Amino acid sequence: MTLIDGKALADKMAVELKAKVDDLKSAGVTPGLVVILVGENPASQVYVRNKERRATAAGFNSEVIRLSEDTTETALLELIAQLNQDNKWHGILVQLPLPAHISEEKILLAIDPDKDVDGFHPTNMGRLWSGNPVMIPSTPAGIMVMLETYGVEVAGKNALVIGRSNIVGKPMAQMLLDQHATVTIAHSRTQNLPELAKQADILVVAIGRGNFVTAEFVKPGAVVIDVGMNRDDNGKLIGDVKFDEVEPIASLMTPVPGGVGPMTITMLMEQTYEAAKRTLSK
Repeated sequence: MTLIDGKALADKMAVELKAKVDDLKSAGVTPGLVVILVGENPASQVYVRNKERRATAAGFNSEVIRLSEDTTETALLELIAQLNQDNKWHGILVQLPLPAHISEEKILLAIDPDKDVDGFHPTNMGRLWSGNPVMIPSTPAGIMVMLETYGVEVAGKNALVIGRSNIVGKPMAQMLLDQHATVTIAHSRTQNLPELAKQADILVVAIGRGNFVTAEFVKPGAVVIDVGMNRDDNGKLIGDVKFDEVEPIASLMTPVPGGVGPMTITMLMEQTYEAAKRTLSK
């Protein structure tokens, strides 16, 4: 079994991105990424710090706007409207989750689709599903790069995605379909899930339940991508896949941590760079 080293790949891509950004700067454009963080969610604060660090290392204009938990929905919408009009910013990201009194749907709809580097706006979802992607969700985008880098032939393979979120499951299925896989989407209510999963050549698990996928789910030689980020009873970070059981069965597998996570942030940076680059042709 070979581990897919997402961290090493992300580090390599970061060096390449810095060189591309330097070239873009010489053409007069500096990529700009602004992140809005509402409230004090500890996990969100960690994610935002990591994004800020990567953006700065790449040579971007980078800013984090930190707002209090009691910020109103109207105030947040007004801020997004201002950022949409500011040419300094090529990527606008609102860190989720938001406080309960703010509608995530309204906020995501308010972001200019051309600056929506998370790829969550319905316009960008529609572009992806119609085969004309522009901004795509970063986690599945990073998974596709990992599969390509490690020489995984997707065309003609049976792929099962466990999880149906707009952030990972649904776009992941479409990206695999675009590469000519035969794709099934499963979820917590799928019947006979272990038997179904055992038919998959490529298994992507994004169900949000620690150690959910065990040996009985995995076909010998399958490629297993674990998107999960959970904590066990001792506070240890674990994935959705029970690593010790599945490792001897899979041919390729992502670890947690160090697998999918670093690539998610890397693809966010790549999309911000691409958005900035597109301004040269406008």
